[in-house]
Amino acid sequence: MTTTAPPAPALAPSLAAAIEACLRAELIEAIKVEASIKGVSLPAAPADIAKAAVSIDSLVVVSILCAVEPIVGFELPESVVRAGGYVSVESALGHLLPAIEKQWIKRKGAKP
Repeated sequence: MTTTAPPAPALAPSLAAAIEACLRAELIEAIKVEASIKGVSLPAAPADIAKAAVSIDSLVVVSILCAVEPIVGFELPESVVRAGGYVSVESALGHLLPAIEKQWIKRKGAKP
């Protein structure tokens, strides 16, 4: 007979929301800065910017992880960022949030 351990708890909803909000704000700000340097116009609304097809360099995203680390309470490895970057804020969030949650489970193993 095999027994399976219960799955490790995921991030608490409030913590997940804080991480997402931080990442979203930082990614949108990085896109705005890049667009202003390149003279590219972006949609006005942050929700529209998040959906816009824009290239987000993986090195930029690695630097953004520093903003999330105080929220999770530990240093995030660069490996949570996909090599090559992302094509939109939404695609970055879709990849980063589960990767950060895996790190949380690995490090904390419990809800905060």
